[in-house]
Amino acid sequence: MGLADGGVRNLAYLETSASTSRVLNLRAIHKLKRGDPDYAARPLFQNSVLNTSIIVKHRLRANELDEFPSQRTSATKILVPIDSDDLRLGARYAFIGQRGFEQSLRQAFGVVVGENSQDLRALSILDETPTLDSFLLREQFRRHGIEPALCYFELSKADTKRMFDFAQREIEPLVSMSLSDGASAAAFTVKLTQKILSNEADAELEPLRRTMQLDPQQFHEGVFCWKAFLYYKWQLADLLPKVAPVLKQIEQVRPQGPQDDDIKSSLKSSRETLRGALISCCRNVKAVLETYDDAYGRMTRHSDPGAFRDFLLKAPAMFDELGQRLGSIEHIVSFWRFRFPGERPPVITPEELCEVFRDFEGSLSFEKAA
Repeated sequence: MGLADGGVRNLAYLETSASTSRVLNLRAIHKLKRGDPDYAARPLFQNSVLNTSIIVKHRLRANELDEFPSQRTSATKILVPIDSDDLRLGARYAFIGQRGFEQSLRQAFGVVVGENSQDLRALSILDETPTLDSFLLREQFRRHGIEPALCYFELSKADTKRMFDFAQREIEPLVSMSLSDGASAAAFTVKLTQKILSNEADAELEPLRRTMQLDPQQFHEGVFCWKAFLYYKWQLADLLPKVAPVLKQIEQVRPQGPQDDDIKSSLKSSRETLRGALISCCRNVKAVLETYDDAYGRMTRHSDPGAFRDFLLKAPAMFDELGQRLGSIEHIVSFWRFRFPGERPPVITPEELCEVFRDFEGSLSFEKAA
């Protein structure tokens, strides 16, 4: 436990720039939704301190590794601002799963959680899930019988802004179906994109709901699922150009220091395994997203809204696969670029490189089993 370090000291910056997959900002959700009856009725955490914290997927530094009973390269950090009205003052933090975790919760935040409490289960799920991707998290919680209010699974403001133009281009074909006037179509595309990304299935979308023959609850869920696939398509488009350079560096990196035959063999095997598994992971994500493209195309090009309706109703079953795989790709790309920034030759020992490769292989283990 302690004060937030330099990586997250400026929480105000973190709040405005954080990606959905890395940060779950419960403080911001509380400020925005505290008057919402569903938020009050279905909190993620029963404990008010935890329910207004900021959860971060954090890449561990060398001096933090001993905090854990087993080897890992990243952890889930709970941040509680010292002053909720002035994030520049920093925060107290604890890592989920660190040595003496429950004692740290008491000492850092005054939080006491019972051994069988839902709060402890929710924290464990957050730590076990490789990314804080909203759609994957919702399915993970559902699988464990925890169903918080939907507002906990919104995209971050930063990601909504970053992906807006991409989402707008994706939605244009649907608007063009019904509006021939270019100016009107452009204006409505912007409005529709805003509504889908904010999950606002309101009266203005009624014609679309009726066309797709969904009841109001199904349509609300459908808009949420549509947003998920827009997010996953954007995420893959953002990640793919970064994969090839990282694979090239993984192939070329040469650790500094003596290597015995076992380490040489391990590194050679890991390079081959990682290349195959990462390429397979990207292909599998693309294949799932193509099923979305096909269903959406049947609606926009062939006037078959039933195909897209049926796809959206089945969509949540795909979140686990997409979220896990994209989380693995993002973890490998972001950790490698974090560990080896810029164009400088990597400086790493053979033992450390073996550990990094083992971590990457672990995150892609489902590809080897597939």
